[in-house]
Amino acid sequence: MGRAEIEIDEQLVRALLRAQHPDLADRTLRQGPEGWDNQLWRLGDDLAVRLPWATETADALLLKEWAWLPSLAASLPLPVPVPQRLGRPSEVFPRPWIVTTWVPGTPADFQPATHPTDAADALAGFLTALHRPAPTSAPAGRGRGGSLADCEEQVASGLAAATETGLIPDAHTVRDVWRDAIGAPEWTGPRVWLHADLHPANILTADGTFCGVIDFGDLCAGDPACDLAASWVLLPDGAAERFHNAYGPPLDDPTLRRARGWAVWRALGGILIADAGRRGRPGGKASWGPPAQLALRRLTATATAR
Repeated sequence: MGRAEIEIDEQLVRALLRAQHPDLADRTLRQGPEGWDNQLWRLGDDLAVRLPWATETADALLLKEWAWLPSLAASLPLPVPVPQRLGRPSEVFPRPWIVTTWVPGTPADFQPATHPTDAADALAGFLTALHRPAPTSAPAGRGRGGSLADCEEQVASGLAAATETGLIPDAHTVRDVWRDAIGAPEWTGPRVWLHADLHPANILTADGTFCGVIDFGDLCAGDPACDLAASWVLLPDGAAERFHNAYGPPLDDPTLRRARGWAVWRALGGILIADAGRRGRPGGKASWGPPAQLALRRLTATATAR
């Protein structure tokens, strides 16, 4: 069941709360962003309701957050939306939903970080804390956190589409960065916890630095390089080296090469999603374009300097 089959509005959200969590039902409700999978409704000042609406997989992603995120959140140095209550499927709304803590801040695709030192330290501290060995029962990624070679067809088609439409000026250098990344040795360390979806809409800023991380629907275990791509995608100019030095354990060359490959994958996706937004297509987000273009410029500059 998706967005076309049931309309989510304030009346529905309040009815769900009255039926299952009546102590929360009289709080103010304000609709927030609509993501790929979920709708967000702010509940009072300190909570939020997240309901699946646009994809069949959204139910499983919410339940994954419910199962794993509370135990991880306590050790993370940036605020995250910690699940507080679970909503059960019902006749009113036949899908699970959750109530989480509210994380204040502005998404970085609208307000990027501007303080290089503070942002690098905040992101490095967050990922150092998150990237601890995961249990064998931890979920696998949905095409993330594994081998970069699994993304080769997607990157090739994305690069071709972006080149044909004139969205990137230097496809040759982008391709070189990607080829170098997939040629790097595979990760042989322990599978670590990953956010796996660190694009600018999923990290929040205030006062020039990062103040929260949201949307853990792709939480999984795998190669840390998948998340380390964020140093090219999220940070201000001049901050990547400080981030790499502040992150622990120390980063080796193969991991950095793979991370650049994940950054290419992320940036190409952002550029194409932004183009869809400018053309008014469903799922498009024009605000994703500038940070994605900036990421590619940084990656190609890095390749030229190597």
